[in-house]
Amino acid sequence: MANVDAENTYQVFDWLWSSGQLSEKDIASLPAHDIQLVINLALPTSSNALPGEAELIAKQGITYVHIPVEWERPRVEQFTQFVAVLQAFPDRNVWVHCAKNMRVSAFIYLYRKLIRGEAEQAASFPMRAVWNPNEIWQGFIERVQVLHAHPIVER
Repeated sequence: MANVDAENTYQVFDWLWSSGQLSEKDIASLPAHDIQLVINLALPTSSNALPGEAELIAKQGITYVHIPVEWERPRVEQFTQFVAVLQAFPDRNVWVHCAKNMRVSAFIYLYRKLIRGEAEQAASFPMRAVWNPNEIWQGFIERVQVLHAHPIVER
């Protein structure tokens, strides 16, 4: 998508884009790119959060899902919820964002590696282009991978 205000914008697949915080102009352009779902992983208190984002997106006729992930405490359940949302909207064009595309790129990395079964090199895009996860996020990635390898079976 050309001329996007959001930083660290990447097209991951023909149906999936990721970025930092969207601007009002970005949101207004989403229908022209056939985006049907926006997932926001940032907190509403993020320094660059867009007030009224949910309403702006809804006015465009786009589904909006907010999974607020605390920077210092990402939870495995939030990744599970992220995957469930993607699976609930098959064959839809999706835009996923957070404040700077750091949370999102880690979630997309895990989705590509664990759910889609992609090799490390492919799965690490766009995460490695955006950042190298810090200790907190490396721990989160490892927890998700361990739990995915040994899922908890409910009775």
